[in-house]
Amino acid sequence: MLTHSTIEGLKSLRLPAMASGLLEQRSHPDYLELSFEDRLGLLVESELLQRSNRRLERVLKAAKLRSGAVIEDLDFSAARGLDKTTLRSLVDSPWVANHHQVMIVGPTGVGKTFVACAIANRAIRDGASALYVRVPRLLDDLSVARADGRLARMMTSLARVDVLILDDLLLRPHSDDQAADLLEVVEDRRGRPIIATSQLPVNHWHEGLGDPTVADAILDRLLERAHRIELSGASRRRSDATPRSKKSVAPTNG
Repeated sequence: MLTHSTIEGLKSLRLPAMASGLLEQRSHPDYLELSFEDRLGLLVESELLQRSNRRLERVLKAAKLRSGAVIEDLDFSAARGLDKTTLRSLVDSPWVANHHQVMIVGPTGVGKTFVACAIANRAIRDGASALYVRVPRLLDDLSVARADGRLARMMTSLARVDVLILDDLLLRPHSDDQAADLLEVVEDRRGRPIIATSQLPVNHWHEGLGDPTVADAILDRLLERAHRIELSGASRRRSDATPRSKKSVAPTNG
């Protein structure tokens, strides 16, 4: 009766892992050989692990990453131009806390989105929040939000997340209004990192960002303390389309 009351108490305190752990300890006599402190420590450890896993699941879902890529999945073959040492030095550093940016460029299909999502996934596992958006859709959504009165709320949401992934930046040249909206997004995030991907080399971004003054302001903020990753090679999507009899290649995005 006492054990049942304790378990119900743990559940009411929202400690379900400790409650399950206590039941497990009661059903396995081997636990009786441990001291009270050791058994309590195992219960606390179990609760902390479950909370950590729930938090990770919740933040990954909210991030809406286009790919479930992790750093360990990345292809570091020389043909892609992705350097393992450089990437490791980035993800193993406190780049989020230090407010660094990450710019990933390369032709279509070489895996820019895959790399961006892998870096963001690592940041989430290290305790950050993140959000993935495609820039063409984002600019359309900002325009609609302005018309129906949701703009301020949307901008606040974009500013609050720790890491914002801007995929397909400058997929097409931006109008002056679109560039102005993008500037507001970037400006509101000063002090919070952005991961941006683009098919255009960085030195061509200015000409696609509308008004030169606005373009200067956007690039000044995006390229401040920015890590640049330049990918190369043929589209991986075409490789994925080869007949099944040929060696398969892990799918990539971007």
